[in-house]
Amino acid sequence: ECLQNGVLFEDPDFPARDSSLFFSESVPVNVEWKRPKEICSDPKFIVGGADRTDICQGQLGDCWLLAAIASLTLKPETMARVVPPDQEFDHRYAGIFHFQFWQHNRWLEVVVDDRLPTVRNKLIMLHSASYNEFWSALMEKAYAKLNGSYEALKGGSTMEAMEDFTGGVGEMYETKNAPGNLFSIMKKALDRGSMMGCSIDITSSGHAYSITGMEEGQTVQLIRIRNPWGQVEWNGPWSDKVELHRQAEQIRLQQNSTDDGEFWMQFEDFKRNYDKVEICNMTADSLTDDVKHHWEVSMFEGNWIRGSTAGGCRNYIDTFWTNPQFKLQLEDTDDDDDVCSVVIALMQKNRRKLRKEGLDLETIGFAVYKAPEEEDHLGKDFFRYNPSTARSKTYINMREVSELFRHLVEFMTWNNKAQMGKQRVRKEIKFEGLSLSTCHSIINLMDVDNTGKLEFQEFKVFWEKMKKWIMLFLSFDTDRSGKMSSYELRSVLSAAGMRLNNQLLQLIGLRFADQNYEIDFDDYLTCIVRLENMFRTFQALDKFKRGRVRMNMMQFLMLSMNV
Repeated sequence: ECLQNGVLFEDPDFPARDSSLFFSESVPVNVEWKRPKEICSDPKFIVGGADRTDICQGQLGDCWLLAAIASLTLKPETMARVVPPDQEFDHRYAGIFHFQFWQHNRWLEVVVDDRLPTVRNKLIMLHSASYNEFWSALMEKAYAKLNGSYEALKGGSTMEAMEDFTGGVGEMYETKNAPGNLFSIMKKALDRGSMMGCSIDITSSGHAYSITGMEEGQTVQLIRIRNPWGQVEWNGPWSDKVELHRQAEQIRLQQNSTDDGEFWMQFEDFKRNYDKVEICNMTADSLTDDVKHHWEVSMFEGNWIRGSTAGGCRNYIDTFWTNPQFKLQLEDTDDDDDVCSVVIALMQKNRRKLRKEGLDLETIGFAVYKAPEEEDHLGKDFFRYNPSTARSKTYINMREVSELFRHLVEFMTWNNKAQMGKQRVRKEIKFEGLSLSTCHSIINLMDVDNTGKLEFQEFKVFWEKMKKWIMLFLSFDTDRSGKMSSYELRSVLSAAGMRLNNQLLQLIGLRFADQNYEIDFDDYLTCIVRLENMFRTFQALDKFKRGRVRMNMMQFLMLSMNV
């Protein structure tokens, strides 16, 4: 369309404005957005093949992303999926470029225009060592669009980007507490085509690197690392600055003395100087096992909503059970033994985009319990008296935590954000009368002859229901404050004969709970009366008891107004 109209594409969803760069920092006054043809006379998308020397860090603190891109260039087929190579500044040029990233179990195409931020005609973000090569700069822009802005890319885990480039499964090792065969695990990973990165003290002013090669001789184990900064290297044994004893060794290691940011070092030196190793496996096979397996993937989605399904960790036993629960049944054993293998990965979605709203990554983890087959959602007492059979190694503020287990899953944030108060002395329930809205709901439920008021017989039926609802409320209002915790909604409604899914419970909690995630008696009654009315109306319309109904517009409006 742009070619037909003779115009260059301008992306309305990621405009060439300050808002696409930063949301909390000031933008340099001399920033200009320019297209590659305005920067140089002969721009190319890729020059001489995409490789790890095309990646030079700019002013943004996204070394974790650059380390992942450098690893991506070592996998030509995967690279071609993420960065389609058939894009150029020739007769097909329309100022538009396409990239693909793995998001939430599917490939997502991201389209951007080619306007890039510059200062004095030089790119200020990720750029290539070649002045006229632009694939890496445009890829960073596409990834920034995916996450909301360039600033949203500051700080992160290399594994996060590697998973977005491959759809792979991550493993992480701490070098100071790693298994004795860590070198073998890592070398096997590279041999299988896995992507790999490492980092130094990622929790503070850390720095991320790519791992691009490993070699083992008779007396030494070596690892090749690349620094996204491009000019800062290791200067110890086996570095570029140290002359090797034999020319054959230099040829085998493809070693040169240029300051390209890539260097070799002994594995023991690596473990002393680096803190974490991140591996992204193209399949879910464990790197400690030589056998390849066929894997099935299942994806479940849920929400943590304060006052409803954000139950916190097991320290908050009164609300822990309200966390999202997913039941998993392992039936087929592995091909090579009598146990079942399962990889569990918990991911929090779109958190980088939410940074501009002041929200960052939650501290997350999961626990695995052996659950009774007949139970769909395990209650408080189950978790009070039953220990977990497995769990994530740590609770951490990362986008994803994952573990491989061989032998019902509870996902949680560490904090429930709404701790329960102390019980007060028992007293009569606090209650100031029903609101007019609640009275209307009661009449709508019980007024079978549509007179707008309750006859005596209708009132008698209602009062029997009312007594049950009062006793139910009192069983959860333990301090007789006239309020109950919104975390107890599932139990209350289940006891009333109403089984709802998580999404409905979250909506009800948002509608009826106050800022302290409590529901007073009036709102409780309105909620339970309206639900009873909805269940009754649906059952009346479902004449063939198939669990679904059809209605026209007038029937829908009548139902909406009546409820």
